[in-house]
Amino acid sequence: MTAPTLFDPERPAAVMVVGPPARYRVAGLDVSLTGTGVATLGGTTLIPSTGRRKDTIVQRRTRLKGIADQVLTAVGVVDLAVIEGPSHHSVGGSVWDRGGLWWLIVDGLCARDIPVAVMPPMSRAKYATGNGGSRKAAVMEAAQRRYGAVLDNDNEADALVLRAAGLDWLGVPLAEVPDGHRAALAGCQWPEREAVTAR
Repeated sequence: MTAPTLFDPERPAAVMVVGPPARYRVAGLDVSLTGTGVATLGGTTLIPSTGRRKDTIVQRRTRLKGIADQVLTAVGVVDLAVIEGPSHHSVGGSVWDRGGLWWLIVDGLCARDIPVAVMPPMSRAKYATGNGGSRKAAVMEAAQRRYGAVLDNDNEADALVLRAAGLDWLGVPLAEVPDGHRAALAGCQWPEREAVTAR
């Protein structure tokens, strides 16, 4: 009787095969007080919200915290979050509340140890269309065409483009884009690459 072995001597030793690139989980976030777009591996979603100019501080805080909590739930656990940066020339809406919401979401991501990248609006438009001055409708049309996505609104389109840019930066693009479009990645604030690992 022979002693049992942990392997079959008749079978050749396993050879390590290099597989496809790592499958990163990347989220794209287009933050808005009225409808935040979120794009993840599972698809795109819109988190709507309404408020009034005469809302009290408590009401405004409750609204912002509610939006942030829903966004973080929609994001889940990811390897990288790409969020659209503030539009410095924007004069509409409540600048204070919009900035506060942006920081609540970024703070929540950082608290989960999720690396965060910031993509300026013009870089997002350039990555999608090749033109940093493109309007949201053009970005949405480009996103639908390039990624074959069915998108209900421009917030989700922007979020999808942000997610695609993050995957491209990681070397696993969602789709091939022209070099002129990819040049937009240089205008973004990226985390240390070593901090982003496929989990």
